[in-house]
Amino acid sequence: MTMTRLTEQLTKYLEDAHSIEVQALAQLRTAPDIAGDPELSAIYREHLVETEGHERATRSALEARDAKPARTKDAVMALGGKGFVLFARLQPDTPGKLHSHSLSYEALELSSYQLLRGVAERADDDAVIEAAERIAADEGAMMKRLEATFDVAVEASLRSVGRDDLKEQLRKYLADAHAIEAQAIALLERGLKVAGTERLERIYEEHLAETRDHSELIEARLNALGGDPSTLKDAALRLGGLNWAAFFRGHPDTPGKLAAFARAFEHLEIGGYEQLKRVAQRADDHETATVVGQILEDERRAAERIADAFDDAVEASLQAVGVSQQA
Repeated sequence: MTMTRLTEQLTKYLEDAHSIEVQALAQLRTAPDIAGDPELSAIYREHLVETEGHERATRSALEARDAKPARTKDAVMALGGKGFVLFARLQPDTPGKLHSHSLSYEALELSSYQLLRGVAERADDDAVIEAAERIAADEGAMMKRLEATFDVAVEASLRSVGRDDLKEQLRKYLADAHAIEAQAIALLERGLKVAGTERLERIYEEHLAETRDHSELIEARLNALGGDPSTLKDAALRLGGLNWAAFFRGHPDTPGKLAAFARAFEHLEIGGYEQLKRVAQRADDHETATVVGQILEDERRAAERIADAFDDAVEASLQAVGVSQQA
């Protein structure tokens, strides 16, 4: 392997980072208007300014390498960002859906920059290392702001719902959680085939077993609250308009990209369950709140385990394209 091959891969990772920022901008330019609360709107506006800087930084890093953003990837990602905004607008709990998705997308961005840093370290590119670290710090800070405002997002989502309607809202949140668990099962089953390392394969396999249990627990709570098959069907249709895999449409399924996506999906679930727990508490359903709290622990632990294995994922991704660590 020559250093040239490694440099080429670093350029591709920068192209991916830029396209992800393009999608983020498409979402953030509309997010303040549909956030449902002044505090949330301010958070999105603040991060929009940061994200505009991130887009410029990744574009400049490409230009410094005599490269340009990948126009096709950028166009696909921008379209995906606008598609999510349309999806969120059509949901009865727009602020909550936006909040969960935003947390997930920040986890995707954070993961992508941590992977980029890993490739840059192997290529001894100090400028890209510095940029990746700086942007990753911004994404991590945004995640903390979102984590601190779940109560605000739930209040914004339920503002127009009377107390007598809370049980019905709880059923809808449970059904949505069940639909997302079904997507998580499909993702993890796919992940087992392209994990890239024994460590990542073990993480996906163990969490797949947990995820199947989560699906059964959520369905049991839904049934206990009077849910029926039509409730689950409605949730599948409601979430079917959003293709979470659009995060990586136009991006290859390397072990690194999969690990980033899997971590992001865990945070999609974390965001949904944090809100579901609060809705259950408002509805005085302590059993559902307890079950959801236990599931949340599993989701957060899985996200941490995947993040801890990123170096393995970087190495497996480079090996998959014929670039070994021994340059």
